[in-house]
Amino acid sequence: MLQSYNPRNEHIKVFIGDQLYDRKDAKVSVFDSSVQGGDAVWEGLRLYENGILHLTAHLRRLRESAHALAFVDIPETNFIKNAISKTLLANEMSKDVHIRLTLTRGEKVTSGMDPRLNQNGSCLIVLAEWKPLVYDNANGIRVISSSIRRNGPQYLDSKIHHANLLNNILAKIQANFANVDAAVMLDNDGFVAELNDTNIFLIKDNQILTPNASACLPGITRQSIIIALSRREMLCIERQISLTELYNADLVFASGTMGQLTPIVEADGRKIGNEKGRGIFVEILAMHEQENMNHCEMI
Repeated sequence: MLQSYNPRNEHIKVFIGDQLYDRKDAKVSVFDSSVQGGDAVWEGLRLYENGILHLTAHLRRLRESAHALAFVDIPETNFIKNAISKTLLANEMSKDVHIRLTLTRGEKVTSGMDPRLNQNGSCLIVLAEWKPLVYDNANGIRVISSSIRRNGPQYLDSKIHHANLLNNILAKIQANFANVDAAVMLDNDGFVAELNDTNIFLIKDNQILTPNASACLPGITRQSIIIALSRREMLCIERQISLTELYNADLVFASGTMGQLTPIVEADGRKIGNEKGRGIFVEILAMHEQENMNHCEMI
């Protein structure tokens, strides 16, 4: 599913470093770590009328990812919140907004891989756009299983929300050539990990399953669903899940800030879903929407 350009975003203001720039002037140096080696961390935020969903959790993950990558200069949470607030105010944005929050290791004194070349501090980028949810949640999406494996911790820990997304992009390219919306990425043992951009849940025989977080990003929306289910005594089981189980599920859905809850209606040409699964999904969807209202934060 290809996102469309919104003309309202033509003249947006973008926060870079410590100030706002017009879209046409919003640039980083060719010596910036994000250009040199994808050396950056990021978060996708969603602005609703009553605030930014799970803002505290997203900012905590951003800072923890930067710490895991040994960033020397990590902005304080209040600085990041102020940067987001300035950006939204400058753009007169109050809802229906997606925020791409990026923290790069910063500009290098000369090109190279060594982080010791980064002597000018990190660079914060706040890119806010008017943007709807990216998937068709009413009709669902079609997926294929990708030959590209999701990174395990022995290669590059998926719990670091880094900006080097080439393996996810390669999986998405396969989905594009197959004329479907997304790709299921497997772990190193051939079990389902996640989509190229969101987490996965299965409903089968009144059970709710999700892949364990060995090779998938333990997403914030994913965790919110697991906690909300436990509050309602609806147990979510985290375990290895095979493609065969995915094909034969009562319903499969994806979860993420960028799309919220999206039914997966076809995988590798197999139709997925039945009335029983859809009935349970409607309950989960209502529960999730209520939880979202309770976890939006104003800044």
